[in-house]
Amino acid sequence: MTDSSEPSSTKPYFIRAIHEWCSDNGFTPYLAVSVDARTIVPREHVKAGEIVLNVSHGATGRLQMGNDLITFQARFGGVARDLSIPVENVSAIYARENGHGMAFEVPKAPAVVEDSRSGAEPVGAQLSLAGDEAGATADAASEPASPSHAPHTLASVPTTPAEQRTDEPPVPDPNAPKGGRPKLTRVK
Repeated sequence: MTDSSEPSSTKPYFIRAIHEWCSDNGFTPYLAVSVDARTIVPREHVKAGEIVLNVSHGATGRLQMGNDLITFQARFGGVARDLSIPVENVSAIYARENGHGMAFEVPKAPAVVEDSRSGAEPVGAQLSLAGDEAGATADAASEPASPSHAPHTLASVPTTPAEQRTDEPPVPDPNAPKGGRPKLTRVK
């Protein structure tokens, strides 16, 4: 007898695995998130409908990485905030130090998120992982990242032409192997 139900998504398992790999190897796991109405993050750090968060054990409290939701507490400007991120909104998880990780497709959301710095921004408009566009990092010991101190990100990861940013050149990854870029697997 065959079960007609569809198996659960592999995405939350990959997210947990990359997080564990980063932690085991002394790397800082960063989570890139497409923000929509269901995403509970500090809106003042959302840029172009996305935010990048430090999800290391030292920067988070009560971290729970479930199959549908990632929840934790982090400090922004010294103030503890509760965050809740739908797994389907995670566009990437990677190591800050070398950019190795995994990127995912995220469904485009028609909602609009109000960003206090730049007005209304369409959510999920593009996969923006370039260094200065990365948003903020949650860090228990420091202030949120300013645009000039944005986290090291997947700027050197190949993307499809529709996802490539046209307003700024890609930031080269000094840790990338010569003659190539780090490779990420996009999981549907």
